[in-house]
Amino acid sequence: MTEKQSHISVEESGDVRVVHFAVRKILEELAIADIGEELTQVIADKKGVKLLLSFQDVEHLSSAALSMLISLNRQVDELDGDLRMADIAPPIYEVFKITRLNKLFKIHGTTQEALAEF
Repeated sequence: MTEKQSHISVEESGDVRVVHFAVRKILEELAIADIGEELTQVIADKKGVKLLLSFQDVEHLSSAALSMLISLNRQVDELDGDLRMADIAPPIYEVFKITRLNKLFKIHGTTQEALAEF
């Protein structure tokens, strides 16, 4: 049996879990489902989790990926946690603005700025 390749990497910065995406295009349904599962494992039962998603290497994001992020935000809220996003490319940020998700998510210009706000 082959092991699935991870779509994310996670590092700890103090008490914040920083997630970096290993894929440039988050478009395919199967990959999005896998990413959603991986992110759920990162926060699983972690009351008060502090999670930062860095989109530094992401070039494209589908609407299904946005839906997965909304679901993740709900899960973090249920854990009384804090979800922030950073390093979003201007074209992707435009999508967040058009869909008004920039009002739902806490979005920062850089990872360092986001870390400073936790």
